[in-house]
Amino acid sequence: MTETRNSTDITGLLLAWNGGDDQAFDRLVPIVYDELRRMARRYMSAEHIDHTLQASALVNEAYLKLIDSSRVRWQNRAHFFAVSAQLMRRILVDFARRSSYEKRGGKAQKVDFDESIVIAKDRTRDVAALDDALSALSVNHARAGQVVELRYFGGLTTEETAEVLKTSTDTVLRDWNFARAWLLRELRKV
Repeated sequence: MTETRNSTDITGLLLAWNGGDDQAFDRLVPIVYDELRRMARRYMSAEHIDHTLQASALVNEAYLKLIDSSRVRWQNRAHFFAVSAQLMRRILVDFARRSSYEKRGGKAQKVDFDESIVIAKDRTRDVAALDDALSALSVNHARAGQVVELRYFGGLTTEETAEVLKTSTDTVLRDWNFARAWLLRELRKV
């Protein structure tokens, strides 16, 4: 019951924020902060151990971008966390690309994509390679790309992903399986 109430509170605050209530965002942050930290830790767990960006810094960077996202028409809790996941992914990819270009001239390295995405030694380049492959997937299979982003990067459940994409859970599962196979094939080419 607490989660349902929390989802309702989040959705209500998002809608108020859409309606111009700037204080709604200030009330929203304490409610969603722990979940954003969990997402950030999930992202950071796939990063190299000596990565200079910490989970709290990733949340703060995403927070700054969320404040500036007045053009987003928030739908609900799942939509908010999907956008947050996308922002965190972009921050890490941008960080990885900068780091890779500075250290190694920006050459990509092969990575394997599986359920846990166990990434090799140089994770900054791996993140960039995965991002490139995911972007390529999204060109011809946009919904499948969104499914990967929401489920893997955003940590959303199949049901939450279906809710955000306004489709069935069966469709989400088909897209997920297709995307995993497609990305694995593409990453093997790198």
